[in-house]
Amino acid sequence: MSSPDRRSANRSAIELSVEYKRLNTFFADYTRNISKGGTFIRTDRPLGLGTEFIFALRIRGLDEPLRIRGRVKWVVLPEEAGGDRQPGMGIEFQWNNDTERLDTERVVERLMTSELGEVLAARLLGKKVDDLAR
Repeated sequence: MSSPDRRSANRSAIELSVEYKRLNTFFADYTRNISKGGTFIRTDRPLGLGTEFIFALRIRGLDEPLRIRGRVKWVVLPEEAGGDRQPGMGIEFQWNNDTERLDTERVVERLMTSELGEVLAARLLGKKVDDLAR
């Protein structure tokens, strides 16, 4: 299954710093795309399928990193990478409740709008420009 087939929401190409912990080691990698439902973390050391963890996204304009709970849905190991396929892991966001989900979605929408502009962000999000979170 190719990575676009695994996505349930459109992604935008944005590079953000991602920090997370595995056992007693902290990692700092990058995400290059994000949607309201998940992200892809570029790393040569992906976590195992099904692993749940909390990661922090450093977003310009926010005083504190956005902390999100995620679950590894798929991985590309370094030996499987090549061409436009980078090593890393596809992460599905996990929320404790609808309020947490909506708050995260609003931040992602604002991020996409500021990085890509209103028209492209609205198209990727399947919304009208007037309906974007401000």
